[in-house]
Amino acid sequence: MAHPIDLPAWRDLSVHAGEMAASHMRTLFADDPGRFDRFSLRLGDVLLDYSKNRITGHTMDLLIRLAEQAGLETARDAMFSGAKINTTEGRAVLHTALRGGGRPEVAAVLDKMGHFAQAVRNGDWRGATGKVITDVVNIGIGGSDLGPVMVSEALRPYHKDGLRVRFVSNVDGTHMAETLKLCDPESTLFIVASKTFTTQETMANAHTAKGWLVDRLGPGAVASHFVALSTNAPAVAAFGIDTDHMFEFWDWVGGRYSLWSAIGLSIAVAIGFNDFRRLLDGAAAMDEHFRSAPLAANMPVVMGLLGVWYNNFMDAHAHAVLPYDQYLHRLPAYLQQLDMESNGKSVARDGSTVSWQTGTIIFGEPGTNGQHAFYQLIHQGTKLIPCDFLAAANTHNPVGEHHTLLLSNFLAQPEALMRGKTLDEVKAENPDLADAQAAHRVFAGNHPTNTLLYKLLDPYTLGMLIALYEHKVFVQGILWDINSFDQWGVELGKQLAKKILPQLTGADQPGAHDCSTAGLINAVKAFQA
Repeated sequence: MAHPIDLPAWRDLSVHAGEMAASHMRTLFADDPGRFDRFSLRLGDVLLDYSKNRITGHTMDLLIRLAEQAGLETARDAMFSGAKINTTEGRAVLHTALRGGGRPEVAAVLDKMGHFAQAVRNGDWRGATGKVITDVVNIGIGGSDLGPVMVSEALRPYHKDGLRVRFVSNVDGTHMAETLKLCDPESTLFIVASKTFTTQETMANAHTAKGWLVDRLGPGAVASHFVALSTNAPAVAAFGIDTDHMFEFWDWVGGRYSLWSAIGLSIAVAIGFNDFRRLLDGAAAMDEHFRSAPLAANMPVVMGLLGVWYNNFMDAHAHAVLPYDQYLHRLPAYLQQLDMESNGKSVARDGSTVSWQTGTIIFGEPGTNGQHAFYQLIHQGTKLIPCDFLAAANTHNPVGEHHTLLLSNFLAQPEALMRGKTLDEVKAENPDLADAQAAHRVFAGNHPTNTLLYKLLDPYTLGMLIALYEHKVFVQGILWDINSFDQWGVELGKQLAKKILPQLTGADQPGAHDCSTAGLINAVKAFQA
């Protein structure tokens, strides 16, 4: 297939971007009173308003044409059919099968998860001394941590009272040490999440947790206080975990797409299996929308195309995700992995080096915190940073006027980013202000935003939102002609860390490293001495 920059629509978009350079969204809105209706989509209780973007109908037509010429629909169908679209690893990409039903092996694991979650929640699963479980500690890293912790935090209103779910990922011993201070060994259950049961950081933390438990309750307690999310039964058994308490998943489940699988066991324990099912159902609804809706009316497609428009034609290489929802405070971190690990690639699918921009720098913070931090740069800085704003129309916590205040800010920021404020408007508000001072209060505006408004952050809606971003990432990967489902970029550092590890406690190896790394190794040893 042709590279994207060789497609006719790509060349047309390059020309069109020059034509749009002088356009301001103020004018676009003034000229088109029906702009909101034309550039918004709704699926169930989720509304996407993308009218505050630097686009016209012609822009969207060209972007849709680009998707068609890039073979997006064919690639989408290949993913859903189970074709091995992860070509560098020879794997299918079937995380959608985890929430769509129809696979007996998936149904069997889900059934096992449901029984286990219920046993922990109702007190049937007890520790070695007979106490009910009060604390569940998920030990994982990357997709085995970021997804479960984000969803667990997002759905905190659905947690069982008296059951605390905690997460440890960092190999820094502080993370585990501070977590264990909060736990009673007699009532703590550990979930060790590692497909191979060899992940260095995860297994280091798991062995520390095991040592803590054995010191207090003896080696016989391990089977009552540990379960595994893995495919490596011999290693699980060697650790001391009963393999009947091992929950499997498959090589077609990528780490950053795995919260829907057994990796989501901590979620199911926290919110109950019925609500975990609702999470899956919400994602399945977005899957069906992505699979069947026309490209121009397809939420993930539209969001993905807009990202390509700004990254490749408007020189905007960062994107802010701004949830005006405290429960989504971990969403930006989760999307950093989903997006940047997937599309941070510089090699096309045919093995050639790309000559076009790929990937986007993702960052964010809950509103209104971010307004008092980095919004200054977005409003008045020199960089173009498109933003996604997310909020629920209704709150789980109706405290005074808090939610109304929150929503007023949520609605005001995209309008301010779109409209800006001219020098004349500043002077009209402050007639005595000198021009030199007034200039500091001018806002250029014309900053693009997407607004995602949903009725309430419940499990079904959260499932829809996560799947929306998953498919957006897929769309962009296809348009950039890269493999979004491998992550070779994380391997080199791991390899070097294994090489350095023995040198931190053993003899120097002259010539093994550059002079900087060698000097730092020696400095560490000197400080420790």
